[in-house]
Amino acid sequence: MIALISSVPEEGKLFADQLRKKSVIGGKAVFRGRFCDRDVVYVVSGMGKVNAAHAATLLCEHYSPDMIILFGVGGAYPSTDLRVGDIAVAEKEIYGDEGVLAKDGFHGTDFIGIPLLKEGKKKYYNEFPLDKRLVSKTMKLITHHSTLDIALKAGTFVTVSACTGTRKRAVELRERFNALCENMEGAAVAHVCAVYGIPMVEIRGISNIVEDRNRAKWNMPLAAANCQKAVAELLAHLPSPTSPSVA
Repeated sequence: MIALISSVPEEGKLFADQLRKKSVIGGKAVFRGRFCDRDVVYVVSGMGKVNAAHAATLLCEHYSPDMIILFGVGGAYPSTDLRVGDIAVAEKEIYGDEGVLAKDGFHGTDFIGIPLLKEGKKKYYNEFPLDKRLVSKTMKLITHHSTLDIALKAGTFVTVSACTGTRKRAVELRERFNALCENMEGAAVAHVCAVYGIPMVEIRGISNIVEDRNRAKWNMPLAAANCQKAVAELLAHLPSPTSPSVA
């Protein structure tokens, strides 16, 4: 089984319309059925880290998925060469807000000395890397099979609690984390996936360039549509996460 998460219904209408078995678990809408001859479950998480972590936990506990795909729209940082409608794939997720804001600037949770997650000898502070082989396979499959005339880039995503609304702040975050784009859910889902040992892929359609906030320049429908097409192509061609061909 592959589990899908988006924060709002508009980001996942393609899947909700085809996965007709609908239920409510933990107050969240869950759709289950067959898509591209796969057993798929899709949940609308709601916006933000807590909602996303709750949704991912529900999926892990109720369905034990082989993989989770988080998808939706995101804002690209300036000078990343991404345009509205392009697709970005996460190589790692970073909590952009957790830490300490001191006189000399921002420090992550490693500055405090308390990891957000400890698994054996491995400690996770702000950064949650995603599986390199799965990211590579995702990029290759979408590139090979997509009919969209758009750019596709992989890189670092930043998860924030407050969306960036100024170019100055966008440049600061891009340079601090060497990041492509920002969102409000990804690090929380990556965190939960690390807890349960479940592989995760995150795909974002670029709805806007992060600058001085001007919604007239945004295109949420285009970003959501392109992202769903990319996810659908991935579902159609991705081998089982347990298959050696994923490597």
